[in-house]
Amino acid sequence: MNTFTGNTLTQRSIPFILHESRTQFDWRGQGALSLKTFRYGTSLYEAGHGHFSVGHDRYLLLNEGQEYQLHIDSPVPVESFCIFFPPGMVEEVGRNVSSSDRYLLDEPYALSSACSMDWVERTYSMEDPLGAALARLRSSYVSKTLDAWGLEEQLHQLALHMLVLHREIRCEIDQLDMVRSSTRDELYRRIYIAHEYMTAYYSQPITLAETASAAHLSVNHFLRNYKKLFGISPHQFLTERRLQAACQLLSNSDLPVTEICYRVGFESLGSFSSLFSRRFHLSPSQYRIKR
Repeated sequence: MNTFTGNTLTQRSIPFILHESRTQFDWRGQGALSLKTFRYGTSLYEAGHGHFSVGHDRYLLLNEGQEYQLHIDSPVPVESFCIFFPPGMVEEVGRNVSSSDRYLLDEPYALSSACSMDWVERTYSMEDPLGAALARLRSSYVSKTLDAWGLEEQLHQLALHMLVLHREIRCEIDQLDMVRSSTRDELYRRIYIAHEYMTAYYSQPITLAETASAAHLSVNHFLRNYKKLFGISPHQFLTERRLQAACQLLSNSDLPVTEICYRVGFESLGSFSSLFSRRFHLSPSQYRIKR
């Protein structure tokens, strides 16, 4: 575990950085506003009503004060790189971005009086601007090429990316055709709970009813609004998720095609082969040879 200090930083503004590797780990508790990334394996979080699978291509954002459980069980060490923000830090960056130069000249050290921001707890792509910034920070941190000043600057940039992400998600929510803002917020969060549930448990025999229930939605309500938000049906997403997982195993393992079929969640080899061929224009065996 590592932290950093600097003469210009107050205790309130110092984030905490966790970087370590574990093959097995279980933890339950309450955390700060945080960004969580993992490499060389997958970690499973349960937070609020959500289930989140976090691997090398996604990062997880959790709110300050959120109760959560973390589970790691891997044959190889899973590397974590997580940023925990002190209360008010990101809001203070936002105050500086949104305030006029005149105000900031008059009140350079005033603390933000705004309430804590409410973030949408979900996984996000490591290819988005915030994910890319996290990857750069991890690389610099692990290689020890930054002093405290450089690290502070990168963390400031990270907070700026978080504020942009928050605005983008707000725009996504506002596109939902509900009259009340609170209804849009709640529906967006529940649909994403179901989406993350499918992402986390795609390899298991989960059902439509079970997935809708995880988000406390009726099946019809879930189906209708999932397609509005994602542009595809839950079944189409789940099938694609399983096919992509199969591609990874075909490319990176010697497992038999039949075992891969069942390992990624398909119930029938014939159905798997047909869907795979239709999606990639190659049979699973042909795909393996070409890869």
